[in-house]
Amino acid sequence: MSGCRSFYFLSGIFLGIICLFLTAGCGGSSDALLADIIFVNGHIVTMDENNPEVEAMAVRAGKIIAVGTTEEMERSFFYPELVDLKGKTLMPGIIESHGHLLTLGESFLKLNVMGVETPDEVVEKVKEQLQNIPTGQWLIGWGWDDGAWADNYPTNEKLNAVSPDNPTLLNGLHGFALWANDKALEIAGITKDTPNPPNGIIFKDVQTGRPTGILKDQAQQLLTKYIPPLSRQQLEEALRLAIDECVRYGCTSVHEAKTSGEMVEVFKNLKKKDELKSRIYVMLDGADAELIDPYLRKGPVIDPDHMLTIRCIKIFVDGALGSRGAAMLKPYSDAPEETGEIVTTEDELYSLTKRALQKGLQMAIHAIGDRGNRITLNAFRRALKEVPKAKDHRLRLEHAQVVALEDISQFAPLGVVLSMQPPHATSDMGWAETRVGPERIKGAYAWRSFADSGVHLTLNSDFPGETLNPFYGMYAALTRQSPEGEPAGGWYPEQCLTREEVLRGYTVEAAYSGFEEGIKGQIKPGMLADLIVLSDDILMISPREFLSLEVEQTYLGGKLVYEKEK
Repeated sequence: MSGCRSFYFLSGIFLGIICLFLTAGCGGSSDALLADIIFVNGHIVTMDENNPEVEAMAVRAGKIIAVGTTEEMERSFFYPELVDLKGKTLMPGIIESHGHLLTLGESFLKLNVMGVETPDEVVEKVKEQLQNIPTGQWLIGWGWDDGAWADNYPTNEKLNAVSPDNPTLLNGLHGFALWANDKALEIAGITKDTPNPPNGIIFKDVQTGRPTGILKDQAQQLLTKYIPPLSRQQLEEALRLAIDECVRYGCTSVHEAKTSGEMVEVFKNLKKKDELKSRIYVMLDGADAELIDPYLRKGPVIDPDHMLTIRCIKIFVDGALGSRGAAMLKPYSDAPEETGEIVTTEDELYSLTKRALQKGLQMAIHAIGDRGNRITLNAFRRALKEVPKAKDHRLRLEHAQVVALEDISQFAPLGVVLSMQPPHATSDMGWAETRVGPERIKGAYAWRSFADSGVHLTLNSDFPGETLNPFYGMYAALTRQSPEGEPAGGWYPEQCLTREEVLRGYTVEAAYSGFEEGIKGQIKPGMLADLIVLSDDILMISPREFLSLEVEQTYLGGKLVYEKEK
């Protein structure tokens, strides 16, 4: 007992010294509470409707414990660390609710041709890259616009000329087509006699029948399975690079929209080493039955630290609009013989959704065409009827890019969350109406129509197919214009969103889409201290100034994880 008394006595002296130090050097009254850090003299945009703007706040153990004035925080708390915002705007961290971390990370390890305007220019980039690659080694690239080039896909003659001995594969920007040279096709055994696989097309020369090097949709797998896989070290490096890029743009949470089993293990390892700089919400790759079956038996994994959550399964119903893979109710306006492709049937989707609901798992469905979206609605409706106990399911529909007008009102009554990407509209507006015609375009990228229907609408980028920069997405949602300001007045501007709706889409609604609105998306007591400091006042700048808005600091759980170089 004497040992215990001595311990508590010494502990009391130690705590007393700390309190004296805090009172003398860090502010706070004699009855103040302890905080790890306080933020003062700022313009804090809380996203809390009941208290929308404050000047200061206090953080302890990774959570916000108080908000108010600078005077209140300095008087009420002992604080070993103080951040003087000096009038800067601070807001909740961006929740990127649909992105592809591995694809982004790999892009830093691959030849990047994103933004290169012509096939000939891409070939020149390949030629330059080959100077640094040994003969016979794979050259992997990505980023050519498989949507914009779909009317006139290139052939591989020029690729063959500059790369006769190196298998070369260039993934499309949106992931629905690839472009490869003859050496790569040879390795895969793809010849003029190779038939199209289900839901895929091997483009061939009309006269000779030889493959042109373009593989679309499921045909890509005929070749990609021969690419040497990333090592565990390369996979971890790719994910690190991607997460670093995310926090640079203020994304404190990322919903990874197609997660493999190996990626899950890397995320777990990074968390174990306390090296995750962004919180990860996993959408398991639903095409991998071996991966998802254990979760369909046991249910979700909710991390008490909120760093790595596994409770969602991602499934593709159709393809992309640009490549005419999106499933349409009627033929494409510019290709009367095509209606797109169904990757997952309604019955298959219903069956999997029912199993997920029974175990408390969320489903996230890639559906772009009006037929793909209707199939998803039908499957959801059937599954929910079979599992009436699933009251707060938050079934997600990713993209909802072209929806029949009569279907727009059907999502909210089912409790479906819509996950939409404003940059898709401004990237696609040059050709989207050509694909679907003047009537169907009224239900395309229809953010305002959906918002008015009462549906929960989360906004995101689908990076790296679109820029990760969330402020570009916000600009697109506000204006429906390109960064160059075209077209004047916006493309179908009646579908624009308000500033409040846009900010909520990247914070509050994004948190809701992952069942995390109780801990993320707002600045108020009890919320995680995931915060970003901005270069300008996001409530006052013009829509065009969103394009130059920058993140100066990113905090995760009150800890600085990114700071812009001075």
